[in-house]
Amino acid sequence: MESMGKTPRRARRSFTPEFKAEIVELCRRGDRSIGQVATDFDLVETRVRDWVRQAEVDAGERDGLTGNERDEPAALRRENRRLREDVEVLKRATAFFAQETR
Repeated sequence: MESMGKTPRRARRSFTPEFKAEIVELCRRGDRSIGQVATDFDLVETRVRDWVRQAEVDAGERDGLTGNERDEPAALRRENRRLREDVEVLKRATAFFAQETR
């Protein structure tokens, strides 16, 4: 009953930056539409549009956050978490050694 009218989900795929750049270049040439390129390579059209849009932002042709600017907050959160853990370890070590000297 669960499979009535639903198509099975395709496994999530990942693509290399080189592949994405090649797809974007095919779309920019203009001899085929984004929809045609997506169909030819068995890709989701909205994903290809996102790649083209991001390439335009990275090239300075469109306003928005570049790839590096989008990745920076996550990297800063990871670093912040690591530093907080380091501080916690140092606090515990300080408390341990303070009790040893008494």
